[in-house]
Order: sequence, then C-alpha cells, then structure tokens
Amino acid sequence: MSEIVEVPLPGREYQVRIGTGLLARAGAEIAPLLHRKRVAIVSDAHVAALHLATFRDALTAEGIESVALTLPAGESTKGWPQFTRTVEWLLEQKVERRDVVVALGGGVIGDLVGFAAAVLRRGVRFVQVPTSLLAQVDSSVGGKTGINAPQGKNLIGAFHQPALVLADVGVLGTLTERDFLAGYGEVVKYGLLGDAAFFDWLEENGRAAAGGDLAARTHAVTRSVQMKAEIVLRDETEQGDRALLNLGHTFCHALEAATGYSDRLLHGEGVAIGCALAFELSSRLGLCPQEDPSRVRAHLAAMGMKRDLKDIPGDLPAAEVLLDLMGQDKKVIDGKLRFILARGIGESFVTSDVPREAVLGLLQEQRAAC
Repeated sequence: MSEIVEVPLPGREYQVRIGTGLLARAGAEIAPLLHRKRVAIVSDAHVAALHLATFRDALTAEGIESVALTLPAGESTKGWPQFTRTVEWLLEQKVERRDVVVALGGGVIGDLVGFAAAVLRRGVRFVQVPTSLLAQVDSSVGGKTGINAPQGKNLIGAFHQPALVLADVGVLGTLTERDFLAGYGEVVKYGLLGDAAFFDWLEENGRAAAGGDLAARTHAVTRSVQMKAEIVLRDETEQGDRALLNLGHTFCHALEAATGYSDRLLHGEGVAIGCALAFELSSRLGLCPQEDPSRVRAHLAAMGMKRDLKDIPGDLPAAEVLLDLMGQDKKVIDGKLRFILARGIGESFVTSDVPREAVLGLLQEQRAAC
C-alpha cells in the first residue's frame, strides 16, 4: 500500500508516491505519462549496480523500452563535466520534448538529471526515483535542480518540477548506516522548522526508523514530504517561506565547500551540524531557551550523528574563512546573509538581522574545540 502526497502546483501537478515495492512496479506507475513507450534513465554506478536491473525489468514488463547512462557515484559528479555528458547523451538518444527522462539515484543524480531535463530542448518531463533517504524526503520534491560550482553548492540550476516521484522505502535497506543517518539529518530539519509534534515523534521513533522499521520509515518520509509540499505550494521559487527549508543549510553549505564536497562531510551530516548551530545561535541571540539547542543536540547524539565542527574529520579553515564561505550562499540578498533561526522547536523563521560578530563568535568557539 502506498501513501500519496499531492503537489498541486497549477499546471504542473504531480504526485509523490511513497511505499514499498514501487521499484518493481515502476513500469505500471510511469506508463500513463508516456506518449511513446520509451524512457531514458540516468543513474550512478553504485545505484545502478543495486537497482537498475529491477527498474528496467519493471519497464519491460509493461512493454516500455529503455536506454540507460551510468555516471560515477559521489558529489563530485554534480558539476559541469558530467552534466555536459548527460545532456549530450540525452541528445544522442534523440530524447524528444514529449518524452520522459528518469533520475534513478540519490540527491546528486536527481539534481543533475532534473537540471538536464530543464534545459534539454527547453524542457522535457522527468520522473524522480529517489533511492536515498535524503533524496526521498527532500531533494526529489519541489523542483529545485542544479549543479555545484567552485564558488559554492547549487549555484547553477533551474526550477523544474518532476512529473512524478516514486519513493520506494524498501530500497532504503540497501543504504549504509552513515548514508541513512545523513538523510535523517533532513528529516530532523522538518520537525525543527515547523512541526514540534513530528520532532516529538522522532525522539520516540528515530532509532526504530534507523534500525529498519518500515512503518516508521514510511511515516518519516511521508510527513517530511507533506511538509515540503506545503511550503513549495506557498512559495515555489523561494521568494519567502521556502527559505525555511534551508534551516541549517547556511552553515552546512560553507562546511561542504570547506571540505571540498567530499566524503569527509555528507550533505545531511552538514545539515545536522547546521541545525545544531542554528539553534545555538538562536539561543545566544535570546530567541529561544537554551533547553531547545540542548534537546536538538541530545537527539542527534542519541542517533549517533555529527553535531559539531569537531565531528568533521581533518582540518577546517579558520572561522573567518567559514564566514566568508557563507557569503557565497544563495540566501544572500543585497549582500546580507539570510539565516533561518528559531523561536523554539517547530518555530523557525527567516531573518537577515543577525550580527556578524555573533556568528563569528560561535564559529570561533566551535573551531577552537576542534
């Protein structure tokens, strides 16, 4: 049985289907979208080895032909060279504007393939088949697509909504514990930004979800997607409320840049650290009680997750350099950093009124503890 979350954007409506067994019946799920029974699939080497055969068999069972491109796994794929390769391959496959491109993989593949679909022939439809927890709860929903630049993360891209999202919770069983917990960083974010009751639920059920409980995993993914869909409907292109989804990300993106977008720090790990820092900063600015950042850190600790700069292996640059890296973030407006801070758990808000000295002081303390 699948859960369905509707994303009713006018003229670009789509569903996010969440459940087990979706990969094995993907042909039946995707067939109604097709003008001709042929799709182009882009995946990465790790995901393709695990899931591509199952996915293509499901298409074949419905008489759907497929061609597939396999890219290298890892964050470094999300740049110009592999993007160019993908677009040129799609053109070689004679993908037409009415065709469907499938992104089979985690956030890197979803973002890159979505961007390729956005620019190919000025826009072709694509289906997200997210295979990581992070992609299922966050990057596959909402239409943000793009690649990284040397200057920062996700600075090149487009808003391009998928035609369908198939989130098979069963495939999460193939993730390493580290990858699952990295995705869980985004799940925690949803409770912290707008649903205190969901954060309560995570405190009670997070370990069960991490341990493989399918019901807990399905609820965690469904509630996260519901919250993201609600925010995207209010603010599709991030003029206001959608920035709330970036809770923890201003710190996170600077840390990712400082670690070279490498395996030293996975995106969701950076989000978890960023959320802990955002709540600590909020407390220092008198916006929320100290009990809140303590509670956030306690839950991350209980889950075995990173929560401080000292949890990142290797050397980090000075606090001043990290602060400068934040200045490249997409949330800068008129030269001012926008932070997502909190008045409490479940009560986040967007502000540009954050003293530079407060941010620098927090980073200096964290840096000194490394």
